[in-house]
Amino acid sequence: MDATLLVLSLIITFVAAALTVPAGFGLATMLTPLALLWFTEPHEAITVVAIIHGSHNAWKLKVLRENLDVSSIKRFGWVLVIGALIGASLNSYVNSDPLLLIVGLALVVLPILSATERWTKLRLPETEDRLGGFGSGFLGGLTGHQGALRALFLQNRIPDKAAYAATAAALALVVDLSRIPIYLSFHGSGIANEIPLIVGFVIAAILGVNLGKVWLQKWKDSWIRNGILIGITFSGILYIREALMAMDMI
Repeated sequence: MDATLLVLSLIITFVAAALTVPAGFGLATMLTPLALLWFTEPHEAITVVAIIHGSHNAWKLKVLRENLDVSSIKRFGWVLVIGALIGASLNSYVNSDPLLLIVGLALVVLPILSATERWTKLRLPETEDRLGGFGSGFLGGLTGHQGALRALFLQNRIPDKAAYAATAAALALVVDLSRIPIYLSFHGSGIANEIPLIVGFVIAAILGVNLGKVWLQKWKDSWIRNGILIGITFSGILYIREALMAMDMI
């Protein structure tokens, strides 16, 4: 084990975990390439990231639980579970690249429409929340990338930054708890020898939550909301690139 790479990986995990407290998403997108340095089999890397992601969201929810928007949990939660179970069950069998490409394109186009809402008069109707919830859960179960699509629907529904962060953590945890047992049933034996490494990543992610809470309290609402839109768009670009590379189109 390369000590320098290990320390760098833990620092990256800590900072990424802190950044995703106010953003409400992005940890899996940032950690998946990192996990692939340690677990070259993609499904094993996704499993490890899911464990880190779930631990991070559980701790984030504990820290921010007083701000939870229960109505959004009721609106999104059950479709997230259904989507996550279906996606995780298909994880080992379905080529996710075309789906990732479609979602990536949506994550680039829809934030632009949202940002220009005052001119275009276009807005995602609340009746589409369940569609967004299912899509987020399904994509999370299938590829591990769930947060950007969820944030696209959630950030306009919950204007309070603390309530948004707490609710995003709870909904992400719903997906994590749905998909992790399925991942482990398929790939648990492949990561069993790396438990100390995984625990180290989990601790770094949990510690990052505490710094992220400080940033959440100090950063202006406008900074966070603009950052969310930029993050969604950037995630979309990454998804498009990842899908096109996997399909040998670039």
